[in-house]
Amino acid sequence: MLARELNLLYLDTGSMYRAVALAVLEAGIDPRDSEAVVALATRIHIDLEGDPDSLKVLLDGRDVTEQIRSERVTAMSSVVSTIPGVRRAMVARQRELGGRGAVLNGRDIGTVVFPNADLKFFLTATPDERAERRFKEERLTNTDVSFQQTMAEMTERDRRDSTRADSPLKAADDAIVIDSSGLSIEEVFAEMMKHVHRHH
Repeated sequence: MLARELNLLYLDTGSMYRAVALAVLEAGIDPRDSEAVVALATRIHIDLEGDPDSLKVLLDGRDVTEQIRSERVTAMSSVVSTIPGVRRAMVARQRELGGRGAVLNGRDIGTVVFPNADLKFFLTATPDERAERRFKEERLTNTDVSFQQTMAEMTERDRRDSTRADSPLKAADDAIVIDSSGLSIEEVFAEMMKHVHRHH
């Protein structure tokens, strides 16, 4: 919504790690062989295109938007994204793509990718609310999933992301923290736009 309103490129950086994960799965590489994974991540070409509403993720020119949402890719992307060399390769690509101005979404944007960004938002919500949203999303594609399972997976991913050495998940010191518990998307967007107008 921000990208559309401000007429900027939208980069969902999580999708880029998912594309690496898909490439690793397709190549049959052992994710524990970090050298092989980094070599692959450096070799592949990831592009994000289309307008913010229908962002397409391209892996070596092939549209993988649907495939990267699978359970297998989600699990693998959490593993490969902890490898420092993979993060370095993706950060370089993100700076390349977003250098002319963009709205970026990801867990290390304000701290590592663009530490001098004009505006940094850190969106949070209570664990229950976050798990509930994720659960609703997952129910659409997988009716077997349970709330407990979603909650456990989310907690584990947060723990892994917050404790990794390279680009841990944390709010930048100068980030504007918005707790979206109980707020609609429209309300969060309005709050963010207030800060954007203040900034300009």
